[in-house]
Amino acid sequence: MSENASTSRDSFKTSIGFVLATAGSAVGLGNLWRFPYMTGTGGGGAFVLVYLVIMLVVGVSLLLVEFSVGRYGKANAVDSYKKIHPAMQCIGYLGFFSAFIFLSYFSVVGGWTIHYAVKSLTGLLSLGADQMGAAFGGFIGNPVLPLIYHLLFMGATVFIIANGISGGIEKYTKILMPALFVMILILLVRSVTLPGAMEGVVWYLKPDFSKINGGTWVAALGQVFFSLSVGMSGMVTYASYLKKKENLIKTAIQVSLTDTLVAILAGFMIFPAVFAFGMEPSQGVGLLFISLPAVFAQMPLGPVFSFIFYVLVFVAALTSAISILEMPVAYIIEKKKVARPKAALIVGGISFVLGIAVSFSFGIWGSFQIFGMNIFGIFDYFGSNISLPLGTLGASIAVGWLWKKQGAVAEISNNGELSLGVANAWFFLVKWIIPVFIFIIFLKSVGLF
Repeated sequence: MSENASTSRDSFKTSIGFVLATAGSAVGLGNLWRFPYMTGTGGGGAFVLVYLVIMLVVGVSLLLVEFSVGRYGKANAVDSYKKIHPAMQCIGYLGFFSAFIFLSYFSVVGGWTIHYAVKSLTGLLSLGADQMGAAFGGFIGNPVLPLIYHLLFMGATVFIIANGISGGIEKYTKILMPALFVMILILLVRSVTLPGAMEGVVWYLKPDFSKINGGTWVAALGQVFFSLSVGMSGMVTYASYLKKKENLIKTAIQVSLTDTLVAILAGFMIFPAVFAFGMEPSQGVGLLFISLPAVFAQMPLGPVFSFIFYVLVFVAALTSAISILEMPVAYIIEKKKVARPKAALIVGGISFVLGIAVSFSFGIWGSFQIFGMNIFGIFDYFGSNISLPLGTLGASIAVGWLWKKQGAVAEISNNGELSLGVANAWFFLVKWIIPVFIFIIFLKSVGLF
């Protein structure tokens, strides 16, 4: 597909719009929900250290892989990979399928944040700390109420996508991302100034190297994939709307730094408060919906800070869900010639139905399990341990082995206008180092190594 052939496609109007949209895609539940509890279970600073190493070596490189494929292809992810090599369109199809899985449970958890934001101002914090767990279990086990919030979250995501790239994604992320940082800073200041908060800061920053093992590297790599939204072709789709003059190297670094900064700040926002009130830092999803409400209940102006926190998590989840929804929507628009609003409704509707099963897995379908996991656990395991590693492995093989070096390097260096040294080093990593690294970690994550 030529550059001229793509001129009818919508595009990002500004560089900052693209950076905020891609950063919004990267900054999500992976930072504010998944990163804190994985840090808690991974031994605090030890996990953070491993995460930073993988982000620097693997994360930035993989962002550049997806950016280069998308801008080069100037089409939906399936056709962009097909332009690299016909066999590689399977990576786009994997992303297409995975988007429904991710979006379904993202929306369910995003719905929980809406509920908790509302409840923060209407009585949640009047419960005792020992009642928070029962309140959360009662809510997610309800067969109807979580679905209402699931529908609200999915509706907001569909609305933004239906309005297009510049009029939807770019317009709203320019508002949502600055708001997200303001809310993080407000909560961080409140958290670190609590009596006893420094104990949490020390625990968070001090590495316990005895905690670092193969499982730590697997968890950290999966977190980088999950957090950066690489592997599901969302970044390929976003980059396909990007003009040729944009600096992909600079953008990949900016997005990675923004994503990492939010994840690190989330730890400073959560763990000092958790330690200040004697809570357990290594809880899973309960950290977000059980421990933290109990913490907010003990703070002055707790309902206000609780409301800000859950709005923050909602915004982060929404900016990620937008990019996930856009990937299959772009495919349906271009391959099936369906209008954007209708395509958004189709993908959103299917994902909503899948999300019903996810929500029911905490209640009336809770006894249904496969390999000891409920439906939510199966979706999360498939996405984090199988789909994302395979997607990133396939992407690195496509660029490193099937796309001629001259073409790949020319794409990220803007035909030699940017640093060829950086571009060549990137290509070496993508061809020789990253595929081996991902493959070994993938084998470990599925129990084969």
